[in-house]
Amino acid sequence: MPKKNAQALQFLLSRRSSSHKTLTHPVPDRDGVETILTAGARVPDHKMLEPFRFVVLQDAALNRLGTAVQGYGETTGIPQDKIDKAVFNFSNAPLGIAVVASLKPNEAIPEVEQTLAVGACCLSVLNAALASGWGANWITGWAAFDHPFLQANMGLEAGEYVAGFIFVGTPKSEPTDRKRPDLTAITTWVET
Repeated sequence: MPKKNAQALQFLLSRRSSSHKTLTHPVPDRDGVETILTAGARVPDHKMLEPFRFVVLQDAALNRLGTAVQGYGETTGIPQDKIDKAVFNFSNAPLGIAVVASLKPNEAIPEVEQTLAVGACCLSVLNAALASGWGANWITGWAAFDHPFLQANMGLEAGEYVAGFIFVGTPKSEPTDRKRPDLTAITTWVET
């Protein structure tokens, strides 16, 4: 019989992201962030390519990105509602961890496997923040995939993008649960 980690299983069965709109200070200190990143990087990664990296965004950097996304969006014709949402995401966030997809050319490991590892990394960062007692949320949006914006404002290299901005802080209120998938509708049992 396998040894059950009841506490970890209970966390996974009850985990709930906090709305990024409710996050405020305080935030984890550097040691706390490094613990979150260590857990985040501990994901399945075929051939250990490390197709991800982290950019930790603190107060001044988040405010700078909020201003930059406003100007860039207006200059490039992004709809105003999308600009406003991106500005809010950066300007309201107390701490951000950008999980950067940095895929490595490799004949043996297709891009899709690396992309899945990056997504697993985002979820691990999110869950590590939540398990550490913080509120956290995984956000993307147009700025996460706009390479000229990312290159100019976050120093990303050609081909890189942000798979997720994981915003972390203290939630102003406890998140309420939401409707979950109906397992009978999404599960097929194959016996033979």
